[in-house]
Amino acid sequence: MAGFLANVTVAVHVFALLFIGFGGFLAWRWPKVIFVHVFFAAWGVLVNVFPWPCPLTAAENYFRSQQGLGDLPGGFNAYYLYDTVFPRSSLPLVVVIAMATVIISYVGAYQRWRHRHHDGDAPAHRVSMG
Repeated sequence: MAGFLANVTVAVHVFALLFIGFGGFLAWRWPKVIFVHVFFAAWGVLVNVFPWPCPLTAAENYFRSQQGLGDLPGGFNAYYLYDTVFPRSSLPLVVVIAMATVIISYVGAYQRWRHRHHDGDAPAHRVSMG
């Protein structure tokens, strides 16, 4: 059971990372998602820039320990992403692309929000068929 729960934790962690990267685009359709995304994005920055523990990594380490395995060497990103998904040497470029993606998603979300509010203020145009 601990192995299954560790795998579920990995899947949730991957989805959380995808949400951190691309969740701002969901706010283009569902504007209130931006508040959840800001929390996730801030959390992602905190656990990667400062020595704050990630609860998902801690959960996976717990389930790994239940199986007699040690903690993830270097943490989730180092274990699953670096030199697997992208080379560690390209990390600065990946960070810039990730930040640009989040900024673009926020600018787009703001523009769509602004457009909705301006359209809501405009008087309705009536079309007569007579």
